[in-house]
Amino acid sequence: MVRVSASNYPLLLGLDQVERALDKASRSASDGYPPYNVERITVVESGRETLRVTLAVAGFSQEEIEVSVQDSQLSISARRHEDRARDYLHRGIAARPFQRGFLLGEGMQVLGAKLAEGLLTIDIARPQPERGIKKIAISTRD
Repeated sequence: MVRVSASNYPLLLGLDQVERALDKASRSASDGYPPYNVERITVVESGRETLRVTLAVAGFSQEEIEVSVQDSQLSISARRHEDRARDYLHRGIAARPFQRGFLLGEGMQVLGAKLAEGLLTIDIARPQPERGIKKIAISTRD
């Protein structure tokens, strides 16, 4: 696979941060656990577009899940406390610890997280871009 770099294209100014973010995302290994969905939702009252990340976290309690944002990275992790009193004959429900990360674009804001019926939903607001034309003044040197 050939890697394309933003530095090879002189008209792509200031996108080196995007390139680093893509490198970081491609390096983060993912085994597919837990499964997740990402959907686009339009909030009717405000007309604002929101993204919703939903993770299947059946078997984890609210106290065992941590959601955080640091340096434009949304991180979801969970560690289940082992119940030694149980004697399983078959254990098919995954309860292994996990960490899943999502890179957030500039201005993206996490609105909140909710756990219900084994699904963790996290809503993320997309910033409204400024519309219109901005005139740039031209100065002269004497």
